[in-house]
Amino acid sequence: MTSIETVSSATAGGLLMNGAPPSLEVRSLTRRFGKLKAVDDVSFVAWPGQVIGFIGPNGAGKTTTMRILATLDTPTEGDAFVCGKSVIDDADAVRAKLGFMPDGFGKYPNMSVVEYLDFFARAYGLTGAARRDAVERVLVFTELRRIAHKSVTELSKGMGQRLGLGRTLVHDPEVLILDEPAAGLDPRARVELRELIALLARDLNKTVLISSHILTELGEICDAAAIIEAGRILVSGTVEEIRAARRTKAAAKVEGGVSGGAAMAVRTLGEPAEAVRWLLQQPGVTAAAEAGRAAGFTFDGEDAERAALLRNMLTAGFDVTEFAAETESLEDAFMALTEGITQ
Repeated sequence: MTSIETVSSATAGGLLMNGAPPSLEVRSLTRRFGKLKAVDDVSFVAWPGQVIGFIGPNGAGKTTTMRILATLDTPTEGDAFVCGKSVIDDADAVRAKLGFMPDGFGKYPNMSVVEYLDFFARAYGLTGAARRDAVERVLVFTELRRIAHKSVTELSKGMGQRLGLGRTLVHDPEVLILDEPAAGLDPRARVELRELIALLARDLNKTVLISSHILTELGEICDAAAIIEAGRILVSGTVEEIRAARRTKAAAKVEGGVSGGAAMAVRTLGEPAEAVRWLLQQPGVTAAAEAGRAAGFTFDGEDAERAALLRNMLTAGFDVTEFAAETESLEDAFMALTEGITQ
């Protein structure tokens, strides 16, 4: 099992970032079901305006953690705080600050889009002009105004997810918990949903905790992540910090025969096998292999050493057409840090 590691610099300085406290703080959260630990000592933080991906395989404990944050379940041990309010001791205050969009939600028959949103506005205690304004605001933001009087049972999957997001937003929460919101959506609907989430964080300063199996999507929208496996947080922090943790783990394996260093790729006009043979003789190159028409290699050196390597390669007579570091995706980091373990 990968060791638990929290790399986020956000926890420094007494849990303050830019002078502000976290909007979401999970402290040593544990949830047992009999002998099973579905959530095991989970801790992480999120801040206003931040989109944090909650990543893990099926059965890792993501939904259980999200349900606890939404006050739909109680932890066996530990606590969590939404805008400083405990999910255990002050659940009503948490519900006023938090919006939860589960991976499946009811669409009541014989109810239009506007009636559906109005129903939830009433459930949150909104009345009169405040309720009407809230419903209108959500209709405009989610771009559901043009189909406001359409039956909710006639909506497409994409429009249905917009409605679910609208229901989550109707009381204007500061923190959003979205469980697999992009599941089953076509590419266009996923892009549109991603844009809405980005607007919520960037323009409205809301904190968004989002789980998804589509890691490429999370990599494009999230600026932080928490990776969970078998109920335990393996690593949490900004996306760059998580990539760094993955590189640190790779470097730690060098003594065991696994090469570390930055992943690089070079393409030449000649055969990649020639470049591979040359690279394996160069200082700082820890591994090299053919990768299609390119040569992929790992290089343990700084920018100055990379520049020297490229100069030497040109001097050696290689006609280099491409030379660059391979950008590691969030998906790459996830695969490297996890071991496919579930409960």
